[in-house]
Amino acid sequence: MCRNIKTLFNFDPPATDEEIHAAALQFVRKLSGFQKPSKANEAAFRKAVDEVEVVAKQLLESLVSNAEPRNRETELERARARNAKRFGSRA
Repeated sequence: MCRNIKTLFNFDPPATDEEIHAAALQFVRKLSGFQKPSKANEAAFRKAVDEVEVVAKQLLESLVSNAEPRNRETELERARARNAKRFGSRA
């Protein structure tokens, strides 16, 4: 799993187009092994990102949950606490 791809479902406010695009880009980078594709692969790479983005939006719009939407700030603080515990405080 690509660590840079964040969970986007069931947040208030919902995921933005920019967040969905970033996740699609990271996914295609992971699959292709390219951080930045060569000129020969650029069109295929961009097409893949666009298609993954469309499918990701469709997925997020179709999912349902009985759970309360998560708060982004609360989740960010939890992640920081986990990282501090795992890696120690860094000043």
